[in-house]
Amino acid sequence: MKEQPQGSVVGTIGKQPWGKTPDGQDITLYELSIPGGLQTSIMNYGGVLVRLMTPDRQGVPGDIVLGHCRPEPYFDRRSSPFFGALIGRYANRIAEGRFSLNGRLYQLTQNDGPNALHGGERGFDQRLWEGRAFVGPAGPSLVLTSFSPDGEEGYPGNLTVRVTYTLRPTGALHIDYEATTDAPTIVNLTNHTYWNLTGNASRDILDHELTVQADHFTPVDATLIPTGEQLAVSGTPFDFRKGQRIGAQVDADDQQLRLAGGYDHNFVLRGGPGLKVAARLYDPSSGRQVEVSTTEPGLQVYSGNFLDGSLTGKGGQRYGHRWGVCLETQHFPDSPNKPHFPPVVLRPGQRFSSRTVFTFSTR
Repeated sequence: MKEQPQGSVVGTIGKQPWGKTPDGQDITLYELSIPGGLQTSIMNYGGVLVRLMTPDRQGVPGDIVLGHCRPEPYFDRRSSPFFGALIGRYANRIAEGRFSLNGRLYQLTQNDGPNALHGGERGFDQRLWEGRAFVGPAGPSLVLTSFSPDGEEGYPGNLTVRVTYTLRPTGALHIDYEATTDAPTIVNLTNHTYWNLTGNASRDILDHELTVQADHFTPVDATLIPTGEQLAVSGTPFDFRKGQRIGAQVDADDQQLRLAGGYDHNFVLRGGPGLKVAARLYDPSSGRQVEVSTTEPGLQVYSGNFLDGSLTGKGGQRYGHRWGVCLETQHFPDSPNKPHFPPVVLRPGQRFSSRTVFTFSTR
């Protein structure tokens, strides 16, 4: 069903039934569109960005995100390793799944070796969100809300979360995150889209050119937990300040790359807490470009190291090694155990608020 905008608003929204959750609840797939060929499909299970259509430099549309044509593969992380999903309560890793807050030690679900990863076994990617779609002056929007009870996956406090996806007439996708709590807790929210700007994932992303506005990154140990240092990118394979091909140094003889099997590191973004440009990703073959802006202090660059060709995605395309790259705006991994990292504690009466903007263009 299509809802046509009225007056000065720009864009349309469609929605359709898209199967059922493992426990029998109805899933809805929402489609947001604006003039110029930019369309995105988002399902309310996991808040997953299922599809994002943009034109290449010749005007030919193509899907630039990895994922599946039906909901069932998203129920199992072995077939959908967080493709396009909303991540929380805490994005990225927490060492040994433990942190202290107000003198109390909390033990989280350890679902990544000894560590907690992306909210645990049933993070925000594995739940049905309540959806409300509308077309307003800013463009078509989808508001997703969810409630995480005290003690879920070991996290304290009852947490209420709202995430808003908006397609702007300027050719940008805005993601706004908000959260409130009734007890002190920790919050770190992001979206885990795998980008492939070739269109319909026709090849790997090694020829994509990446620019990151960061002078430092946070090195990791053997379990991919930050050591607490902030190392300069200058003279290392992590220097993306002037842009470089992702494949140029991803297999360089570098200890950090060996530990992660490629790029899977947090970059310390320049600038303060306001909205600033974090990164640009460009595919020379298609001419597509996405610019990432965020209010977050960090950006996790993940070069699809664990993709191995065993997953078949949309259109029967097999997702081989490094077939997608994730640009996850975030607070730093393991911040609850690193007091010198930007704080992630949310208290009653406060509101967590974060914005990330993906702006699409060609050149």
